[in-house]
Amino acid sequence: MAGVGGGVAGGIVMGALMLVMNDAVIAVAIPSLYFLAPPATVPVGMAVHVFHGAVLGLAFAGLAGVLGVESTGSVVGLGLVWGVVIWVVLAGLLMPVWLSAVGSPASPPVPNFAPPSLLWHAVYGLVLGGVYGVLRDGTDSSH
Repeated sequence: MAGVGGGVAGGIVMGALMLVMNDAVIAVAIPSLYFLAPPATVPVGMAVHVFHGAVLGLAFAGLAGVLGVESTGSVVGLGLVWGVVIWVVLAGLLMPVWLSAVGSPASPPVPNFAPPSLLWHAVYGLVLGGVYGVLRDGTDSSH
């Protein structure tokens, strides 16, 4: 549950940053992944984005467990690395290919290593790691 909670929190914070900096990503690109846009729809985009955050948070929790990451600082650091890896693999490579394949009007170039997206994913990872650490420590007395 700590991974899902951290992922949801990270997804919400990242989504808020995206809305402020480039709302078309949330309103068009994210929903387009599942043929849910156009028309532009921020609520659907946020829902999909937060769901992605939760799933990736669950995967993060598995990785943290396998690696035996214990300290809060290490969990937050791993979250940052996780965010950057997601940026490279999912946002930078897979998402642009998929958006082009489904004919999205928001298809970015391949690869799409946009600096704002790096910031968003780094923030996602930091929030994920921080919230995961707090939730994990609150439910497991061994930490």
